[in-house]
Amino acid sequence: MIPGQNQSWVSEFILLGFSSDPTTNSILFIVFLLIYLSTVLGNGLIIMLVCLDTQLHTPMYFFLCNLSLLDMTFVTTTMPQMLVHLLAYSQSISFAGCCLQMFACGALGITECMIFVVMAYDRYVAICYPLRYTVILNWGLCIKLEAGSWICGFLSSLLNTFFTMSLPYCGPNRVNHFWCEGPSVRSLACMDTHLIEMVDLVLSIFLCVIPISLIVTSYIGIAMAILKIKSTQGRCKAFSTCASHLTVVTLFYAPATYTYLRPNSSYSPEQDKQISLFYSAFTPLLNPVVYSLRNKDIKRAFLKVMDYGRCTSGPGW
Repeated sequence: MIPGQNQSWVSEFILLGFSSDPTTNSILFIVFLLIYLSTVLGNGLIIMLVCLDTQLHTPMYFFLCNLSLLDMTFVTTTMPQMLVHLLAYSQSISFAGCCLQMFACGALGITECMIFVVMAYDRYVAICYPLRYTVILNWGLCIKLEAGSWICGFLSSLLNTFFTMSLPYCGPNRVNHFWCEGPSVRSLACMDTHLIEMVDLVLSIFLCVIPISLIVTSYIGIAMAILKIKSTQGRCKAFSTCASHLTVVTLFYAPATYTYLRPNSSYSPEQDKQISLFYSAFTPLLNPVVYSLRNKDIKRAFLKVMDYGRCTSGPGW
């Protein structure tokens, strides 16, 4: 970098995506377009049902509604641009655009990590202290937990994005990824990034290991409470309320933990793209499916809305 120059030499990045073959890209465009539309539709449906059905106005569905909002927003920060790049000749993204995308995706992803912890605490209180559930998890506390999750996500991502995008980028600008993910962009920096990588690792440990530990602790308490239930039917009902949450937590944390906590020596761009695609595209798609298939309240609310729609669309409408 030129002495005294405080800005990067690189004004834009080239996102290489998955393939340079037009036929392959056309097929991928159709597949990812269907995934994106299904994700937005599925998560949007959950948000609509929770808002319309007063019986779903509980802490559990309040947090589920926020999770759906996060998933829907997260895919919108990456998928539309990826779809354009699959068909367009140019696959460039401006330096500012890359910075903004990195910040937005990081903020939403970290917030989702925190939301999973809050949802685990919600299930812990519901099963271990059912008679005091509404007293402990009152709306004031729910809003504070939700706001705290968003604030933690945005501040952490701001710190991470600042460190990464402050590095000098004076050489190659071809990012072997389909969006501006931190490790992929940072690998292009024109300086030793060991210190930044250590800071990123510490931040990743704080944002992955601690939430996972809190979730595991919550479910240990839940398991002990379930074992005390004498009725087999009661045990199955209690377990079913937690199965959906455990499923989506596993789908999200397993690939994310591998990506951000593995040694730098094992970094593989191609493998990273595949893993990143799983938690940035497929997990948001699967979340509403998991919750809707296993949740009787969501099914009931959906049927209620459908029945109302049939009534209002009768003769004379």
